[in-house]
Amino acid sequence: MFVTIKMKTIAIILVIIIVIGAGIGIYFAVRPASADIANGKTIVLDPGHGGRDGGVIGSTGIRESDINLAIALAAERFLLEKGYTVVLTRRNSDGLYAPTDQNKKMADMNRRRQIIEEARPDLVVSIHQNSFPGASVRGPRVFYAKGSEDGKAVAEHVQSSMNNALVSSAPAAVGDYFILEKTQFTSILIECGFLTNPEEERLLATTEYQQKLGFVIFFAIHTLLNDASMTGIVVG
Repeated sequence: MFVTIKMKTIAIILVIIIVIGAGIGIYFAVRPASADIANGKTIVLDPGHGGRDGGVIGSTGIRESDINLAIALAAERFLLEKGYTVVLTRRNSDGLYAPTDQNKKMADMNRRRQIIEEARPDLVVSIHQNSFPGASVRGPRVFYAKGSEDGKAVAEHVQSSMNNALVSSAPAAVGDYFILEKTQFTSILIECGFLTNPEEERLLATTEYQQKLGFVIFFAIHTLLNDASMTGIVVG
């Protein structure tokens, strides 16, 4: 189902690494929305947490849930410009539960699963931030469901793309997460960085870095599903 990246695409990845490393903004020139650019593929982006569940809270008080949403919205913009249908499980800071729900966490997770099932996507990408007792640990981590060969292939590709762009070396790994285990569609979960690492927390709190992460996630998805050369890149 998933294709191998060709040398031309790899060369472009190196350009992206250099540009991101230099701190230069990257974005795609927006093309007018029209039916002829639709590529027939649907991506669900799942910004983790929301509402009363803020996820990991950084030392400065920044909430994981807010960072997750910002990165998902950035990735959505790039995906839309390349003709994808994009479904977000949430678009604001609210949780996906009703005030009357007794178990709000489970209600939230079940609603996410319902959105995924209704979308029937080619790929589900759940976006999170990480934590660890040791403040020195940093970098992206990509997880897939045990026994999912497609999930493993996607996770390894996305992990490699993120490692190259963000100068990391972690491998993709099996993760025991509801969003991975409870849907029939190929899914991965990305922990974009560690809010317990002071430098990474500082970066994750900035709009510029959130946009870069959104671009790297988009780039990994696009090269995986289309194996296409990246055209229309604007650096500025």
